[in-house]
Amino acid sequence: MLAVVSGLLMTMGMSGCKDGFTDTPKFTPVVNRRGPEAQLEPRKVMPAFGSDQELRSYFREHAQKQRLRQQSMDMMSTNMAAPAAAKSESSSRATDAKADESVTNVQHAGVDEGGIVKLHGNYLVILRRGRLFTVSLRDSELTPVSNIDAFGPDINPGSTWYDEMLVSGDTIAVIGYSYERGGTEVGLFQIDQEGHLSYSATYQLRSNDYYSSRNYASRLIGSKLIFYSPLYIYPGTDDPFASFPAVRKWHKGATNGEFRRIVSANHVYRPEHTLDDSDGMALHTVTVCDLAGGGFDCKATSVVGPPGRVFYVSPNSVYVWVTGGIYRGQTVETESMLYRMPLDGAEPSALRVSGSPVDQFSFLESDDDHLNVLVRSEASGDGMWGAEVAAGDVALMRVPLTSFSDGSASADPSMYRRIPKPDGYTFQNRFVGDYLLYGTGSGWGYASAKPRSSLFAVRWDNGRTRELPLTHGVDRIEQMGSDAVVVGTDGKDLHFTSVRLGNSVSVADEYVRMNASQGELRSQGFFYKPDGNDSGILGLPISVSGRPGYRHLFENSAAILFLKNSSLRFQEIGELGARSDWAKNDGCRASCVDWYGNARPLFVRGRLIALLGYELVEGKIGDGGRIEETRRVNYAPHGYEVVQR
Repeated sequence: MLAVVSGLLMTMGMSGCKDGFTDTPKFTPVVNRRGPEAQLEPRKVMPAFGSDQELRSYFREHAQKQRLRQQSMDMMSTNMAAPAAAKSESSSRATDAKADESVTNVQHAGVDEGGIVKLHGNYLVILRRGRLFTVSLRDSELTPVSNIDAFGPDINPGSTWYDEMLVSGDTIAVIGYSYERGGTEVGLFQIDQEGHLSYSATYQLRSNDYYSSRNYASRLIGSKLIFYSPLYIYPGTDDPFASFPAVRKWHKGATNGEFRRIVSANHVYRPEHTLDDSDGMALHTVTVCDLAGGGFDCKATSVVGPPGRVFYVSPNSVYVWVTGGIYRGQTVETESMLYRMPLDGAEPSALRVSGSPVDQFSFLESDDDHLNVLVRSEASGDGMWGAEVAAGDVALMRVPLTSFSDGSASADPSMYRRIPKPDGYTFQNRFVGDYLLYGTGSGWGYASAKPRSSLFAVRWDNGRTRELPLTHGVDRIEQMGSDAVVVGTDGKDLHFTSVRLGNSVSVADEYVRMNASQGELRSQGFFYKPDGNDSGILGLPISVSGRPGYRHLFENSAAILFLKNSSLRFQEIGELGARSDWAKNDGCRASCVDWYGNARPLFVRGRLIALLGYELVEGKIGDGGRIEETRRVNYAPHGYEVVQR
């Protein structure tokens, strides 16, 4: 992944968007050739393959088409005097009845996301640089208890990234990706009532890398672990099933023959409309594993589609939006399909769509049984750093869930509402309440001042749009009660702007932290803890002024900044900072780059704690309304220190 970062930054530095609109928008919805009345037909679902033989024939046909296309392109390249390479941006590459208080900033309440810190009873569980740690919160203490490798005792962790963690009952699931073993790994650990950790088992699943600079591969609903993984299908493979989604329980000396397929032919679905496979083909697999009682009973469903993807989980369904390129002479047009997999076990369905979402925050399955999605015309999913370079015209697609069928019908053009395209290249979006909010900022690149910056607010039910001028870019959009906060840089200082969302939309207040930048880019780096209908405290990691976004991979945040919100008016109440003199050599063997961040504000049972790398710093709000540090602990694996105030 490291080699990709520099290439990404070069791409971002050269990217740009044209001002305003052209007379003919680049965003052109696919027309439903069967006519609008097709939307009113009885609901149909996608067909599944009937047998391995049928599936094998499908792959052979795909391989033959790929070979013919390559021959045609080779001839074209030979015959043209000044050949131009076609450009394509395809991707390479049982809970208790009483749930613990959440310490994760999630997109949907009740849908937990894989992260680096969770709460289990009286213990914080932390995933850090290839190890799991527990820290006791019992009786107001802050004491390290246990640590263990986040992988099995007989596993070589080299070339493996242990990224995400979820806790179900007394089971901890660590999700990672191994380049050496070529697949997703799920390590299961147990935590006892005293906070001690023990290793249970590791399961390996065939897949390609699920990494996204914004999205998370895993979710947890109840005791059900849900995770997404792509598997790219290469033409000409003698036995396509040799690399099919499969699972094995790891042990020393494990062989490929121990993999057990988890997707039968009749659980591989394809839309009735044949997608162009010029850009390649992938099996997009959603696996659901029941962790109740420490088990790992898994079922998987795959859909066939082009490689570009965005994965979204609502409380009711899993959605996978896939995007590929269609070669038309020397240009590439995109073609997309949206799959819906209900969590109640109903069969998947599909809808032909246009463009691509930017990331998971481009989606909202609303209570009125509609799916609302922001799409851009020049985007191809959020795999790796795809979300950072999405571009083109912007539209809001709003479709009733009854529109999904067997994939032969398209979302009607009337279901797309064109909305303003902002200046800039690092696009952020979020559904908050009745509104879709979006804008552009600096993202992973260097902090920069924008001569003109705006936040756009769109009522997703009727499309009414408002543009709000800002004094800074849009690098983060978060929900704050029934309203929102927008965070961004002006190139030197870090701004927090509160936005009132109601019958009208307006900027309510702005707080400026001088000479500072965001210390975290991922959504989980932020947390807002309400303490009333219109009041609460927010926390966000910060760093030095002008720090490029990508430096969060290699440098710890300097502090967690806390702001008090009172009726959308901000007041700084202080920060809890890291101690550079506490840095230690941790003997890291795996996950030695912080792809998923290293800092979190934690609000736990009335306590206020900052996670900063290997430090946990606790504070309290004193009589003067400011945060006072009360203790800190370094929980690093080779001894720890505790300082009480």
